[in-house]
Amino acid sequence: MTRNKLRLAIVGAGPAGIYAADILLKSERNFDVSIDLFDHLPAPYGLVRYGVAPDHPRIKGIITALREVLDRGDIRIFGNVRFGEDITLADLKKHYNAVIFATGAVKDADLNIPGVELEGSYGAADFVSWYDGHPDYPREWPLDAQSVGVIGNGNVALDAARMLAKHAEDLLPTEIPANVYEGLSRSPVTDVHVFGRRGPTSVKFTPLELRELGELRDVDMIVYDEDFDYDDAARAAVAGNKQVFVIDKVLQQWRKRETGQASRRLHLHFFAKPLEVVDDGNGRVGALRYERTAPDGEGGVVGTGEIREIPIQALYRAVGYFGSPLPGIPFDKKFGVIPNHEGQVLIRDKETGQSRQMYGVYATGWIKRGPVGLIGHTKSDAMETIKHLINDLGNWWRPESPSEESVIELLESRGIQWTDLDGWHRLDEHEQALGAAEERKRIKVVPRDEMVQVSRGEV
Repeated sequence: MTRNKLRLAIVGAGPAGIYAADILLKSERNFDVSIDLFDHLPAPYGLVRYGVAPDHPRIKGIITALREVLDRGDIRIFGNVRFGEDITLADLKKHYNAVIFATGAVKDADLNIPGVELEGSYGAADFVSWYDGHPDYPREWPLDAQSVGVIGNGNVALDAARMLAKHAEDLLPTEIPANVYEGLSRSPVTDVHVFGRRGPTSVKFTPLELRELGELRDVDMIVYDEDFDYDDAARAAVAGNKQVFVIDKVLQQWRKRETGQASRRLHLHFFAKPLEVVDDGNGRVGALRYERTAPDGEGGVVGTGEIREIPIQALYRAVGYFGSPLPGIPFDKKFGVIPNHEGQVLIRDKETGQSRQMYGVYATGWIKRGPVGLIGHTKSDAMETIKHLINDLGNWWRPESPSEESVIELLESRGIQWTDLDGWHRLDEHEQALGAAEERKRIKVVPRDEMVQVSRGEV
């Protein structure tokens, strides 16, 4: 009797997609597996390559583990292939038994306050994509503000604040693209203000991120004594949670530091609820107006009615990421995810209003559960999704053209300049060679067409 074979497509070659592929290949099953990873970018690794600040080499070490998975040679990669344009859901049904969407969340969540549309108001996710050399973003970024605001108390907010406050020359040992270094080196910034509506014991960033802020050269860390009048709930958080304890210890040390000698200052404003981005009279950001909050005794905050205003000329919104819809796939506009039950994609019947499983279609990672949690959480996500994929064998698609060669023929017939694993190795070596010429580990290639040409050996 011939064994069953699963031809699986995974859309998204970041950690979520690669973990899902690896877990399936290592799982107990009674069928063979053939996996193709598709990504709209010419290079793999998703937000690890394009969402982690260049001065975070420890986090980028995750790439080493992901590369080991890909280099085994049992997963094919098709980069520079856009789902919905270059390849469609109908195409996947013709060539595969199932698809897992692992497309993540790369857009900024909305911040609904007046003035957020003013010139000089930016999404932090867009800023991250710029300084990480994402090929689909402009090469230039407006860095003309002396005083800058960042709204948010998560790791992305601290990354953005650190990149804005850090002296550009201190980024040269990293893989920062040349155009990003040039832009940051011209920045006139003197003050970066970070705003969070809760207190110091309720922040969402990690101790490591916070410590790194305090290590910036020629940057004073400014915290305000009024923010450290803890209530019982805050004191209990410090005593009962190791992470909160460490964060509090770092902040308390900063309170004792001498300040006033550095050329730049990074201010942390807690208990600050943003109310309005104030127009400077010319359609640009002129200030952030916020309400001072206070502890409510239960770990939350309430408004005090006290309104304050800090002059700024630019504002970055770091209030979270948000998923993007995919052609032909259900999408929850409220939460920015694909509706699913433990990774099984659900579709709503228009007549009955009831949800049912969309057979053959699965989700994992941030597009499945929303942009929360660290990269490690993605593994447990993938395990759950893969369990259902295996158990759903009887409901897989029955492709009319399942051969591995047929997908290559399809892409070639459409003139798609796709990249593969060998191409990523060429690009990787090319970027490292660019870096070595300047005694750096790597210099990223930013333009998409150049990435593709290097990957395909055309330069």
